Amino acid sequence: MEKIDQVTASVLEKIDSEGFRQEGAYNLRYNGYSLCHGNTEHITIKRKEDKQGIDVYISGETRGEQVHIPVVVAVSGMTDEVYNDFYIEEGAQVTIIAGCGIHNSGCNDSRHDGIHTFHVGKNANVRYEEKHYGEGEGTGARILNPVTKIIMEENAVFTLDTAQIKGVDSTKRETEVIMGEEAKLFVTERLLTHDNQSAVSNMDIYLNGRGSSAQIISRSVARGESRQVFHPRAIGKALCHAHIQCDSIIMDQAKVCSIPEIDAQHVDAAIIHEAAIGRINSEQLIKLNTFGLSEEAAEAVIIENFLN
Repeated sequence: MEKIDQVTASVLEKIDSEGFRQEGAYNLRYNGYSLCHGNTEHITIKRKEDKQGIDVYISGETRGEQVHIPVVVAVSGMTDEVYNDFYIEEGAQVTIIAGCGIHNSGCNDSRHDGIHTFHVGKNANVRYEEKHYGEGEGTGARILNPVTKIIMEENAVFTLDTAQIKGVDSTKRETEVIMGEEAKLFVTERLLTHDNQSAVSNMDIYLNGRGSSAQIISRSVARGESRQVFHPRAIGKALCHAHIQCDSIIMDQAKVCSIPEIDAQHVDAAIIHEAAIGRINSEQLIKLNTFGLSEEAAEAVIIENFLN
């Protein structure tokens, strides 16, 4: 068992909602290399030989297991690019818990680009959780640019739950989902920016299969002078249903641009989009103030409940 230092342990607490442990199926990537990993009877993790990253093989006999694959970057000036592929067999039921935390105490930028591809077999049910977090007293930026591609076969179910907690100076998220017949997708994206941070999220959902459906919910809070751009796009190519909902709270001198796009390429494609950007409700603030909370504390409570 590898010994984990205090900084790494603290970051892991922020990005792994279930609590990272060196047991079961796991892979901890630390400063550009795999520090430790483990397998189970039904889940095997192998390091790639041609480039940085891992291949995760999930047997169709998997029921209720978890895979933990956190990444920690704790040096200034590093650019870490990793390619992870997940092969989920027919009928598998699994939760994959990822996430990246950057601790930058130097003057150079630290960056992690995680390129993840999911091959989801028929009737499989996958939940993928990903948290991003930045910290450290250095002046160097903390940059996270995730790329996620999901290929879903017939009757597969995929739940994508992503969150950017705090401290990430720049992020550009690219997500592509290709859906087969009767496939079901559930996406929840939560994002917080502050100071001069910037965030861009592009999402292309291809509903190719008859009876496929997608629900995309994006919630964000922009503070300070931060900037956010959201562009979720649902492309219906068969009898399908999709709903895109983007809600943002804007504060201070922040800027938010929301561009939900629906593209029906079949007569039986039913796609809906909603978008709303606004400030914190003053009545909610007043009500919390009457309970003895300061304005700052009241704002924190409203933001936390909105994002969760």
